[in-house]
Amino acid sequence: MYDVIPIGRVRSSLVHRAAAPMQGNEGAPDARLVFDPQYHDAVCDLRAGDEILVLTWLHQSDRSVLRVHPRDDLAAPLRGVCSTRSPDRPNPIGIHRVRILAVEAPLEFTVAELEAIDGTPIIDVKPVLDRARER
Repeated sequence: MYDVIPIGRVRSSLVHRAAAPMQGNEGAPDARLVFDPQYHDAVCDLRAGDEILVLTWLHQSDRSVLRVHPRDDLAAPLRGVCSTRSPDRPNPIGIHRVRILAVEAPLEFTVAELEAIDGTPIIDVKPVLDRARER
């Protein structure tokens, strides 16, 4: 067994899963990432302008789903969830590439175009790496 411990929550105007766009760049609103105080040292170096990957636990997902019609298009052939971005999957981990717009407080960040619904647990944050600078 593995323990996944939320480090914060998403605060968003999206409150119903059905209203959320499938991807952030498809009309998702700006949202806030609110971190628990005990993780201050983990997020203290994030700055406005940073591009980050926010990993979330898609808490309203159906973990029994193994195959889906991509983008809920019933005309599309069924595919295994590991070849799609479906939120329904055995381990519903969401990956969201966002840009930090503002640091509102030491533990609150406004980000652009986040399709996660209000209350979604944040399980980790990672920087987007610039491949040109990695060499």
